[in-house]
Amino acid sequence: MNKVRFTKMHGAGNDFVLIDDRDERFPAHDHLRLAAMASPRTGIACEGVILVQPSKTVDFRMVFFNPDGTEADLCGNGARCVAAFAREIGAANGRSVTFETRAGLVDAEVLDAGKVKVWMPEPKNRRYGLDVDGVKGDFIVAGVPHFVVPCESVANVDVANLGRRLRLAAAFEPDGTNVDFVQFCPPNKAIIRTYERGVEAESGACGTGAVATAVVAVETKGLSLPLHVHTSQGFDLTVDGDWRQAKGTGFTLTGPVKKVFEGEIDLDSLDIGNEME
Repeated sequence: MNKVRFTKMHGAGNDFVLIDDRDERFPAHDHLRLAAMASPRTGIACEGVILVQPSKTVDFRMVFFNPDGTEADLCGNGARCVAAFAREIGAANGRSVTFETRAGLVDAEVLDAGKVKVWMPEPKNRRYGLDVDGVKGDFIVAGVPHFVVPCESVANVDVANLGRRLRLAAAFEPDGTNVDFVQFCPPNKAIIRTYERGVEAESGACGTGAVATAVVAVETKGLSLPLHVHTSQGFDLTVDGDWRQAKGTGFTLTGPVKKVFEGEIDLDSLDIGNEME
C-alpha cells in the first residue's frame, strides 16, 4: 500500500489536490500516476496536483502538475492555494510567504476573509495584434503563455473547439499556449473563459489568464487597474499593479481560496492501465 494524504482546495473555482511532500517521497516523475490521480472519474478529480517540497533559500518549493501529468512553470490560483496550504501544514509562518516555482520566486500574502494575494512574475514576450488562423488576439507570457482573444460575449464562444484549435496552432509551437476568451467591460472589469493547456479543456478559472487579460486590458484596451475579472465559475479575481512607461508591472492576483476536503489515496490502487490506452 502506498497511501498519501492530500487536501482538496479551490481558488476561484480552479480546483487542486495539494500534498505535503517535504520528505520528497511522492513519485513526482510518475506522470501516468499523476494523471490517474487527477482523473475526474477514476481519481480525485482536479485541474492540478501541487506538491510542497523543501527549499534551501525560501519557505518552500511549489511543484505544479497539470491533470495530464505534465509539469507547468506556474499556476496563479494554484499559487494562492499553496500559500494558504503551506501555512496550515507549517511549511511557512506568518501571513507573508515566499516560495520557489519554475517561473521564479513568488511572494504571497494570506489575507482575511479567505483571500490570498500573490505577486506574479513580470509579463514578457508581448506580441500584440496577432492573426492566428483568422482569429485576432494578443500573446503574452504571464508565468505561462496566453493568447488573449477579445469577444463581444464570452457566453457565445465555443471554448472547447476553438480553444483547442488555437492552443495547438503553428504560431505557438512547440509548446502551445493557453487561450483566454475575454469580454472587456470598461472601465475596469472583464469576463473570462479559458481553454487551459495541460487540462485540455475549459478551466474553472485561470489566475495567470486573469493577469494576461489585465496586461492586455491596460496596455491595449484603455482599461484601468485594479481590474476585476469574473471567472466561469462565478468568482471574482482582482488584478492590480503599476503603470510605468506605458506598460504594466508589479502585477498582483487576489481572490478567494477554500479548503474543500481532506483525504487519503492509495497510489498503487490507481488505474494506470486506462490512462495508457
